[in-house]
Amino acid sequence: MREDLAGTTLGGQEGELEARIRPETLKEYVGQDALKDNLEIFIKAASRRGEALDHCLFYGPPGLGKTTLAHIIAHELQVGLRVTSGPAIEKSGDLAAILTNLEPKDVLFIDEIHRLGSAIEEILYPAMEEFKLDIIIGQGPSARSIRIDLNPFTLVGATTRAGMITSPLRDRFGIIGHLEFYSTEELATIIRRSARILCIGADEEGLYEIARRSRGTPRIANRLLRRVRDFADVLGDGRIERGIADAALTRLDIDKTGLDRMDRKIIEIMVNSFSGGPVGIESLAASMGEDKDTIEDVYEPFLIQKGYVRRTPRGRQVCTKGYKAVNLEPQGKQMDIYDEE
Repeated sequence: MREDLAGTTLGGQEGELEARIRPETLKEYVGQDALKDNLEIFIKAASRRGEALDHCLFYGPPGLGKTTLAHIIAHELQVGLRVTSGPAIEKSGDLAAILTNLEPKDVLFIDEIHRLGSAIEEILYPAMEEFKLDIIIGQGPSARSIRIDLNPFTLVGATTRAGMITSPLRDRFGIIGHLEFYSTEELATIIRRSARILCIGADEEGLYEIARRSRGTPRIANRLLRRVRDFADVLGDGRIERGIADAALTRLDIDKTGLDRMDRKIIEIMVNSFSGGPVGIESLAASMGEDKDTIEDVYEPFLIQKGYVRRTPRGRQVCTKGYKAVNLEPQGKQMDIYDEE
């Protein structure tokens, strides 16, 4: 499968490596301290009462650890984990089959939960609240509804677009957590552990260089670690040092601030084609030949949080930092905004 440094698709050996370096306990999990500390309390309380943990919803940009948290919750509770995704559940029978096969206190993880169909959500409501499953048998006037008891379970939902989750579904989650981008120090800690597990030789400066250019995202940091290892094996002595890390990341088209080719392309198109903005997401996506959801979910959160781009009521707009990142100067009306900043 195609690998995209900022994307979410894993396959083959890359997926296996991702599983090897995934932390199994909250103590091993780095970052998101406030959420992690609260989860520890909730898990311990549920375990002492002998109950299923309350339903959890985690949201934030891709690659920040939402799936990892689901695995950790199941491991800490010492229960089974069933993994699926919103698009994979197409019919009510699909969801019914999953729910009826859950053991007591099991964890059901639904990735991209905002993509569940409305009919599926209606079935999920009583399952989450009362652990009951309503099934319609037959069609037309002879149709009848039966209610099936389910084992108590914990639903863990993950989404990159919390605003697209309907209010009735969101209100049924007792634990809601927002995952934020990681600091360079946290990412360095994460890839230091990954390097140890994968037996990759590296010094602190080399790891820090990778962490600094990983867009605040553990998934990207771990992928870059493996790609830099390839360069170190072929062009060096196999050990990741700052020089080889810098050379490798430069060849991967990732600059000193962590912006990749697509990030710079977004800013350059906004400046050259739309005078720096404001520009709507539909127009920007059409100009780039890219899906708007990819821009909104994968690239835009980092650009906005780091101050390269901002959202206004009229659309996206390049900030002073964005102009400097692509070595361009504002023109016309944008000069006034540039001066204000």
